[in-house]
Amino acid sequence: MPNNNDKTRHVLALSGGKDSSALAIYLHNKIPGMEYVFCDTGEELDETYEYLDKLQDFLSQKILILKSEKDFKYFLDMYNGVLPDPQTRWCTRMLKLKPYEMFIGNDPVVSYVGIRADEPKRTGYISTKPNIRTVFPFVEDNIRHDDVVRILKESGLGLPKYYNWRSRSGCYFCFFQQKREWVGLLENHPNLFKKAKEFEKFDEATGNKFTWNQDESLAELAQPDRVEQIKAEYEKRKKSEELRFQPFQKLSSMWVEESQIACNICHL
Repeated sequence: MPNNNDKTRHVLALSGGKDSSALAIYLHNKIPGMEYVFCDTGEELDETYEYLDKLQDFLSQKILILKSEKDFKYFLDMYNGVLPDPQTRWCTRMLKLKPYEMFIGNDPVVSYVGIRADEPKRTGYISTKPNIRTVFPFVEDNIRHDDVVRILKESGLGLPKYYNWRSRSGCYFCFFQQKREWVGLLENHPNLFKKAKEFEKFDEATGNKFTWNQDESLAELAQPDRVEQIKAEYEKRKKSEELRFQPFQKLSSMWVEESQIACNICHL
């Protein structure tokens, strides 16, 4: 339990996803003066805002919305139209981390991160600033995936609606999405799919392609035959994963490649 006599701030950055939301519920009324924040890129799903509203009602406390002074389009122009990818992740850096660290300033802060005990490969948001100490309550208390789902169910929140067609929170155009998730965006939010497609560019002078996926554009992905192929490949992979499941072995994700370590401030 934190010392109420010191000036340390306690902050939980929410992503709109299941793990950080479950952590907020898990720590509710346990940490005096907890501050809840959401770093809003301006490119989020409607379901994310809806879920944050429900969580705010549960907490009976306002979730502070943090925003960059500049929007995604500004930074896209600044990077000469080069879309963010798993190597650069400038979207996370400019639209999530910078607003968060500006909000924290130089105050001594304990930052609570919702990485679970069954996620040994994830490290979470760890700042290089000496005034920020990152803690992982779920790891410390051996809270795992099923526990998170139980916490959300018992609270009445349940899972965010977007989990019906995607694996995690984040911007609608997140480059960590699997092809099946892009199809989910196309089917559930065709207007946002169109918007994401419009960010893609082809420079005829240089031959450079700026697309969300390295091997195909969203225009190509959206073709009816390709959509059906992606769905069929997903179902085949899902069946294969089910067949090779062994007792006491964690079932591999049907959506997310293990090699893709996502931006935790976006996806927890």
